[in-house]
Amino acid sequence: MKLVIFSATIGAACAFSPSVHKASSTTAHRMSEAPTEEAVNAEPIATEAATPEVAVAAPTVAAINGWVPDDTKPLYGLPGAIAPFGFFDPLGFSSNLELQGAKRFREAEIMHGRVAMMATVGYLLGENTPTITYGMKTLADHHVLANNMIPEVPGTVLFPFFLAINIAEAIRASIGWVEPGLGPLFTLRENYYPGDIRFDPFGLKPKTAEEFVDMQNKELSNGRLAMLAAAGMCVQEQVTGKGVLEAIGF
Repeated sequence: MKLVIFSATIGAACAFSPSVHKASSTTAHRMSEAPTEEAVNAEPIATEAATPEVAVAAPTVAAINGWVPDDTKPLYGLPGAIAPFGFFDPLGFSSNLELQGAKRFREAEIMHGRVAMMATVGYLLGENTPTITYGMKTLADHHVLANNMIPEVPGTVLFPFFLAINIAEAIRASIGWVEPGLGPLFTLRENYYPGDIRFDPFGLKPKTAEEFVDMQNKELSNGRLAMLAAAGMCVQEQVTGKGVLEAIGF
């Protein structure tokens, strides 16, 4: 009897054991497969998350009065290419210039243009209006040519005049040029725009880049014309011996 009960018990236990192993094996198999699929699906997500964003490179040169040097354009894109000629450089002075050279050329052009504009007005006023130098005499009392004024003006009048010029040039140099010993000679500061010496007592400097380019083109046009006019007046007086207005019948 005990043997029969023991045999039945062993048989029942053996009958249940494959079923438990199969379930355990199946469960273990499913558990092992589930993480594998999640891991496979999770890999692209992790890869996408780890991909760094490409940052947009900032310009290497900061804009000055709206101008950013562009070596693909004549004179690095500085204003001055004005109709009807556009960029006019028949002798190729600006060819193969580095940025510093282009800025120096523009600095020289705009400063000479400003001096020529004042000289043109000076020719006309000095010859045709009473001046302190000549004792406030009228044109009927004296005849003077602008070309002869410097030798005729006393040194006491010329000294403060030339002193003012030297002070103005020293201020301009300190604003726009690198000090000797701190860099190569004849080098403009990187943040200096040619001709912008921060002298604007009437607040006429434009606020936007487009307006600044327009005003710069106007100043360059008038300066170029004035350089030709001043040179023409000087030559005309040397050749004819007459004042500017006198030579044309005024």
